[in-house]
Amino acid sequence: MPTSANPSGSAGCRETMTGKIAFCQIGIIHTPFSNPEGTPIQPTGAFGVKGTVEVFEEYRAGLEDLEGFSHIILVYHFHRSRGFDLRVIPFMDTEPRGVFATRAPKRPNPIGLSVVQLVKVEEGILHVENVDILDYTPLLDIKPYVPEFDSPDGVRIGWLKQTGQSSRDTKADDRFR
Repeated sequence: MPTSANPSGSAGCRETMTGKIAFCQIGIIHTPFSNPEGTPIQPTGAFGVKGTVEVFEEYRAGLEDLEGFSHIILVYHFHRSRGFDLRVIPFMDTEPRGVFATRAPKRPNPIGLSVVQLVKVEEGILHVENVDILDYTPLLDIKPYVPEFDSPDGVRIGWLKQTGQSSRDTKADDRFR
């Protein structure tokens, strides 16, 4: 059973030497998924699902040269997540795990990331595929996916190796409401 370390999500954060950390939303992600339940839990389970990423006008100059990449990393805010649990039962398991050993959305800092296929860039709109993100999700950053940087050799996958489940076949349920 998950243990709630912080049901409200308001306490427990520490200020840095320079003060609180704040991020600016640079755009909004549009997808066919309006509810967490039934949404693919990873891009591998969202094969062929199309979406768009609307980058706000003041950030569009930063899109220059992005179209040369086949895949991009979207960094976003889990805007519908409330509070956090330090131990969770992840979608692909039945055992409680430490939240930092999972991709669960209920985190001390509700930040998500997805590697999606970039189809085209058109007037500040990124057309993407294999998207596993809820509609109207606030976009925090975009980075190009580069296999040499992002695919290290000798990877271990911890507890996931034991489950025998695939993210391709797993959809979200209501466990992280």
